[in-house]
This record gives sequence, structure tokens and C-alpha cells, in this order.
Amino acid sequence: MSRVAAAVVLALTLLATHARAMDDSVQPPSPNADPKGSAANAPAVRYAQLDRGTCEAELRRRGIGFARVDAAKGVLAPVRLTGALHGVAYRTELPPKVRPTSPYEIYDCRLVLALDDFSAILAKHDVREVIHYSAYRPPGLKWPSGKIGSRHDGGLAIDVGKLVKKDGSLLHIEKDFHGRIGSTTCGPNTGPDPATPEAVELRKIVCEATDARLFNVALTPDYNWEHRNHFHLEVTANAKWFLVH
Repeated sequence: MSRVAAAVVLALTLLATHARAMDDSVQPPSPNADPKGSAANAPAVRYAQLDRGTCEAELRRRGIGFARVDAAKGVLAPVRLTGALHGVAYRTELPPKVRPTSPYEIYDCRLVLALDDFSAILAKHDVREVIHYSAYRPPGLKWPSGKIGSRHDGGLAIDVGKLVKKDGSLLHIEKDFHGRIGSTTCGPNTGPDPATPEAVELRKIVCEATDARLFNVALTPDYNWEHRNHFHLEVTANAKWFLVH
């Protein structure tokens, strides 16, 4: 590996370590209220209940290209994507030679189903590529044998940093979202400031996904400083609640 590639890998590793500590502070909302009705039929809830065989069968039924990963500590159904989802490719910014073996490009199969639905939304916005910081982040050495993780430890979350459109233009979340910490992300009387075309489109994308209940958790730069540069999108096992901020 070249020095440049090694430096990129080190930078992403440090980012993932920092993000792991940040993700541990996320607290779910009270599960008592479900303002949109029964959560049982929400895609995120249905996908989270699948076992490995059933989930992989659904990937094949949808024609999604994937390669099964034999083992990834903490991940119930680890896979790598071998093709695009609705014409949308997913990748990190790691060097091409590193990506096929990088843990950060491993996904739990259940997250892939949610991303497939999400990609249908992205395709309508002419997005052709999602650049993310990581999906899976391997847990530490003290991780109990056989324990299935959640969030990034379980390959069930992705940190989306940039969206590349078909014309080559970029929707850069850190530069273009124009949110404000503590403000509401979706709903009436919400929106970016300033409301640039890029900011409006990013807001539409994340809110369309949350309206469709594709993810149990969707955190944006409105949540806190640590999320200033990405959307944290997560499928949460055994949850019938949703957190959007």
C-alpha cells in the first residue's frame, strides 16, 4: 500500500473511532407514541426482523448484486455490494485497491434492503453515487463472542457524506445542508437557511426517506456538531420507534 493510501486508511480509521464514540451517545425516543400509526408495517421494522437466509433471499429476489461475507464480528448477515442499487453506487473514499477488503464497506443485509428503497428516492433526484464514511465498524477486542451488534457495530448504519448526481455535481452535506443544531429537520415550518437549491434538495431527500420510514434513526447536521458532515441512517433491530433529527 502506498503512503498516500495508508494515510487515507488511517484518516478514515480515526474518523470511525470518533464517530463510534459519538454514536454511543444517541438516545432513542420514547416508544410509547407512534404518530403515523402502527409501526409494524414500516419497512425499517420489517427488515430488522429478518434472519440471514430470508434477507439474502430477498436480495436475490430484487436482483441486488452482493457477496456474502463469511464472518464479520457483531454482524448478523454481513454482505458486500457488488453492484448498484436502482442505479446508485455506494462506496467510501478509500483507494480502489483497499475497498474490496475494507470493513467499512461491509453492510448487514437488512440495511441493504433499506438502502435499496432509499436508492429509489435518490434515483428520482438524479443521484448516481453515495459516498459514505463507513457502514460497518468492527467492534473492539473485548467484544463478547457471538454478540450481535447494533448501529455501526452491527453493520446496520451508514454515515452518508456526499451525493454525486448524474451531471457530476455534488451535494456535500457538510457544505450544503445549511441546518442549525437543535432545529427540527422535517415537517411544517422547517427548512435550510439559506435555502440554496442544494440545501433544499438534501432536505427533501432525507425527509422523503423518513416519511417512508426506511430507517429507525436518521440524524443530520441539525442533531449536533458531530453530525455536521453526514446523515446517519440506521435500521434498529427490535425497535418500533423512529428518531429523526
